[in-house]
Amino acid sequence: MIHLFPKSSSFLNVILLLCVILLSEQSQGETRKRVVFLGDSVTAGYGLKKEEAYPALVQAMAAKDGYNILAINAGLSGDTTSGGLRRIRVLAKKPIHILIIALGGNDGLRGLPPTSSEKNIKAIVDIVQKQSPETKIMIAGMQMPENMGEEYREAFQKIFPTTAKDKKVHLLPFLLEGVAADKSLNLPDLIHPNAQGQKIMAKHVYQALAPLLK
Repeated sequence: MIHLFPKSSSFLNVILLLCVILLSEQSQGETRKRVVFLGDSVTAGYGLKKEEAYPALVQAMAAKDGYNILAINAGLSGDTTSGGLRRIRVLAKKPIHILIIALGGNDGLRGLPPTSSEKNIKAIVDIVQKQSPETKIMIAGMQMPENMGEEYREAFQKIFPTTAKDKKVHLLPFLLEGVAADKSLNLPDLIHPNAQGQKIMAKHVYQALAPLLK
């Protein structure tokens, strides 16, 4: 579900992303609840404007309902759960009121062991809960296409509910619910949601997020 970049550019991508996040926060102040979306190219809004990606749309929806949040789009194209584990150590240095973990798609497409992905996601949760026990965490589930094989698909899909249950955090069963594999809602690669697909994702995510904002 996710755009892959050459490994040689990954370090520079991380540095640039973190710089953008810090500058954005400085310009908008620290009065809002910080909702961090830790994801990959789907979260980053690959092929779209930043304001068309679902984190920005979720922020707008929250504002209409009177919730003053700052959506931090920590989506990085090509990122895996191991990459997210490295990045969360930096992101967690500033307060996180709500963390949405939307990683795993690239792990699956690369055929990485589901047990490894599960371990990484649990480690991300552990880091945040240790540093900030009051942070609310939601894990967004991912699914693999049929060509990955039924056995792998089932093992991969179990990662997310299992982790959410073990760590006692919230679960969004499938991030791309109603969007995945729909030609009208994705870019020509049939992997990345287009602007309309991102809108549907935003409604889906906000429906699960809204109770955590109360």
